[in-house]
Amino acid sequence: MDLKVSWSPEATEDLQSIAEYIARDSEFYARAVVSEILKIARSTGSFPLIGRMVPEIENEAIRERFVYSYRLVYRVEKDAVLITAVIHGKRLVEFVADEDK
Repeated sequence: MDLKVSWSPEATEDLQSIAEYIARDSEFYARAVVSEILKIARSTGSFPLIGRMVPEIENEAIRERFVYSYRLVYRVEKDAVLITAVIHGKRLVEFVADEDK
């Protein structure tokens, strides 16, 4: 059974910021990147453990998948997947760990 996939407000803002940034140069590529991120996010409901554990957090429930140069960070919950962030691949994910405390 597929898990429900939902987005945190922060992750939604991340995606919007990415789209706006890329659209400065190319609206076509902005749409393509956002479309691929959304496609990968939806697929996490079917295969939530397919992503790797985020190395800087070391929590089995916090995972990530790479989409182009972005990290799609999500939390696997009992019956859902929560997309928590979409950040550039070179950024660290320290803030996601703070939410678990």
